[in-house]
Amino acid sequence: MIVDDVAGLRRVLQDNRVIAVVGLSPNWNRPSYFAAKYMLEHGYTVVPVNPGATEILGRQCYPDLAAIPFKVDLVDVFRKPGDVMPIAAEAIRIGARCLWLQLGVINPEAADQAARAGLDVVMDRCVKIEYARLFGGLNYAGVNTRIISAKRPPCPPLPA
Repeated sequence: MIVDDVAGLRRVLQDNRVIAVVGLSPNWNRPSYFAAKYMLEHGYTVVPVNPGATEILGRQCYPDLAAIPFKVDLVDVFRKPGDVMPIAAEAIRIGARCLWLQLGVINPEAADQAARAGLDVVMDRCVKIEYARLFGGLNYAGVNTRIISAKRPPCPPLPA
């Protein structure tokens, strides 16, 4: 089922506590790293999936979803939209309950395939942002970090 309402998003985040993050970067300044670290700090089990790394955030990293030796509830995808179809198929094969496509990751065919297989599907949303929005925390991380600002820089002076 495609989930795009507050009640559905809240249910998905409450019911799915083991998150495999496909495309999790080992670089601290990447959005995937920031989101995964935030979810770890809020009680979720985060499983890094990146064939180019052995460990991220102090957790063992797996090359793909099939290599994870335990049950995964939610597959969070930080990959290009064109890469999502095989990830969706693998999420179905491993018995995940939710396929979550991050901001900017829009693949209606993969979403439809996963939904037809019985998975909840969230598309073009960030787990970190939605968790903070629905369960509190936007004020403490993600808005007032002094990294992202809505303030425009002052205009440069006109040439003399």
